[in-house]
Amino acid sequence: MTAPSPSGAPALILASASPRRRDLLAQIGVTPAGVAPADLDETARRGELPRPHAERLARDKARAVAACHPGAVVLAADTVVACGRRILPKADDAATARRCLDLLSGRRHRVITAVAVIDAQGRERTRTVETVVTVKRLEPAEIDAYLASGEWQGKAGGYAIQGRFAGLVRHLNGSYTGVVGLPLHETRALLLAAGLTLP
Repeated sequence: MTAPSPSGAPALILASASPRRRDLLAQIGVTPAGVAPADLDETARRGELPRPHAERLARDKARAVAACHPGAVVLAADTVVACGRRILPKADDAATARRCLDLLSGRRHRVITAVAVIDAQGRERTRTVETVVTVKRLEPAEIDAYLASGEWQGKAGGYAIQGRFAGLVRHLNGSYTGVVGLPLHETRALLLAAGLTLP
């Protein structure tokens, strides 16, 4: 069983290795007692649409980690970049990142982040946030420069909005922190509902 925090509240376990999510939690004064990434196959199922895909993975991550940390509050999230019904991959190489950027150039796309929280009693709560991002028409030189920055590595859709790519985004309608990887308004509400005391 995971030890409670000194205040007597249950400990918070973040089911993600993402430093961006830890940084976002720190913005609202939350420091997880532990980090325990879930080791899951994140491949989309046949015919699975972007929103259900993100929601399934967030729930599965939370459940997998909660099973190993009874008595804790477990927070998990999954972020999907979607162009229409298509789920864009995480860019592990420059060729994949270039294909994503070519597809996103001059058009709108959705960034969907699903958040799942399991409280100390095993109750599960979820929220999903969709944000519409409009990217300017990208010149070949702009794509080359962005690829050279390396910021795309491991990022869904081949970009990180909190870096240089922000200068290539014409408009954002929704949650900026959701695009980064954790919508803070919704996450804070879920953690409060799970019994945590927050600043």
